[in-house]
Amino acid sequence: MQVSLYKALMTLPRVFMQKQLILLGTKGCHLCEDAERLLQELNLPYQYLDIIDDEKLLQRYEISIPVLLFASTDNTNELCWPFNTEMISHWLMHNE
Repeated sequence: MQVSLYKALMTLPRVFMQKQLILLGTKGCHLCEDAERLLQELNLPYQYLDIIDDEKLLQRYEISIPVLLFASTDNTNELCWPFNTEMISHWLMHNE
């Protein structure tokens, strides 16, 4: 991990730490597995939701996964694939 990215993550507002980060994906999706590895690399807590378990999520995100969003929001601000660790960090800092 680059030093600048590490510093950015260490300065994330406390507000973010209280929000639930959601990763939308499904089994067998190699891009979703890649997204999980990025979140783990950043040591970010998240909940994984399989879109196959929810008809509305499936209809909305079937061709968009993986997608990052926050629980308890209107979900208008999502981070859709493709993304990397730097893009995740930037998105988090601008969505406090």
